[in-house]
This record gives sequence, C-alpha cells and structure tokens, in this order.
Amino acid sequence: MKKLILLAGTVVFCLSASAQKDTTVAGNKSDTIRIGSITIIKKGWINKKNRDHHSDSTIAMGRNARERKKQSNVSTNWWIFDVGFSNYIDNTNYGTAGSYLVNRPGYPALDKNDLKLNAGKSINVNIWILMQRLNLSKHYVNLKYGLGLELNNYRYRSAAAISYKEGGQVPYTTGTQTNAPFIFRDSISFSKNKLAADYVTVPLMLNFTSNPFRHDKGISVSLGVSAGYLYSERNKQKSSERGKDRNKGDYDLERFKLSYIAELGLGPIRLYGSYSPGSMYQRGLDIKPYTIGFRFSNW
Repeated sequence: MKKLILLAGTVVFCLSASAQKDTTVAGNKSDTIRIGSITIIKKGWINKKNRDHHSDSTIAMGRNARERKKQSNVSTNWWIFDVGFSNYIDNTNYGTAGSYLVNRPGYPALDKNDLKLNAGKSINVNIWILMQRLNLSKHYVNLKYGLGLELNNYRYRSAAAISYKEGGQVPYTTGTQTNAPFIFRDSISFSKNKLAADYVTVPLMLNFTSNPFRHDKGISVSLGVSAGYLYSERNKQKSSERGKDRNKGDYDLERFKLSYIAELGLGPIRLYGSYSPGSMYQRGLDIKPYTIGFRFSNW
C-alpha cells in the first residue's frame, strides 16, 4: 500500500513539474482561403498557455497572388501574327531620278502618280516565330526581342502601267542595254500590279506595362527598333493581254532595312506600327516605307 501511495505521489509530482514549463509554441502557421476571385493568406502563432492568438493576413484580389509567385523573369511567346497595311512616303525628285526610271518614247515621263498605291490592298503580314520578354524592373519595365518574317505587298493602282526589270534589253528602244535594274512605263495597264518585299527581321523594344500580371488588362507601350534583311523581291502582275506574271529578281531594293517600331496594348487589343527613315531603294527613288495594323499576341 505504501508503495502504491509513493508511486502515485511521484507521478503527480512529475505532471506538476511538466505543467510549469512554458507552453508557448511559436511557429509559422499558414492558411490560404479562396472565395471566388479573392485570395486570403493568413499567417500566425498561438500561445497554448493563455490561448493568445497573433496573426496577420494578406488579401489579394483576382489571380494576382498566384501569378506573382509564378511570374518568370524571362517569358516566351511563340507564333505571333500581325495583319495590317503597307505603304510609303514618296519624297523622290523625279526630275533627277536618273536611269532607274526609263520613260517610253512618245509617252509622259514617269512621276509620283505612277507609283501611287492602292492603300486598301497593300497588305502587310508579319509572322514572328518567337518573341521574348526580359524583366528589367518588377515586370513593369521589360526588354522585348524576337525573330520573324515581314511580308510587304505594295499594290499599285489599277491604272498604273509600270513594270520592273532586272536589266538587259530596255523595252521600246532600239539596241539599248543596261546591266542595272530599272522601272519602265509599259504598253498596257494591269488589273493587278504589285511589288512584294519580304524580310527576315529582328525587333528590339523597351516595354512598359501598367499590369504585368494580367496581360488582358491595363495599358502597355513598347518602343524600339528593328533590323531586317531582304530575302525576296518580286513584281506580280495580272492583265487580260498577258495573263498572270510573277517576275522575281533583283530590283535594287536595299538589302538591309532599319526601322523605328512601336506597339500599343489596350487590354486584349494590340496595335503595331513601323517606319523606316531610309529609302527602300538603293538609288533613284527616295521612298520610305511604313506599316500599321493589329497584332495577335498573348502579351
């Protein structure tokens, strides 16, 4: 009996000593609660002795909490498409254009009206294989760069009677030969007459955005330059007299094109534009191309 009393006393003493220890448990306890588009992140600790509860909470609207966590410093957008219009500013002095323009004997000399475009049918299509965005400052300021193809179609008016030739016999003259490309006044009018110029292009832009975590919201602006290399040029024509002609050659267009470029994002709608301060021709003509249109891109 005495042994049982002694054992019971020892147990009571041990439990009492344990109860005197600090029962405050500090630790990070985190709960995440989502209600519709609201995300609540709660962190805190509990004092088990006096049941005091200390916590702080963060409330985030929409998907921002998750998107901020996942946002990468480098993001890639594949296969971006642009659809718009190609045109140019013609500052040529036709009185001093030189041998690049060949006038047909007995007909008026070529002038600015002969090279005017049908603006509604001069189409620009760009295919960007990839576009990357590099974070520079908290995703509000970024560097954008990429690689793609610029396809420009300069559609002349239906009354235009001009043709391109890579060199050789000059039409409607006797024995006149030239090794240089030229434009000449043809003997017929064309129902379809266009110059196509295609480039491999690398754009480089500085991007500013008001909402880096929701690309379909806010406003974004990108400004920069692009460098393009001309890999194809051709004169496509259609007439009742000759049918369809597709003349591919070297027409003395500049091989390299440097352009100022811009992009404007208004929510999900994106616009683009470009302007080249240099002439697209190596000689004779002072014609500066520009484009404008819609961009189909995730950001």
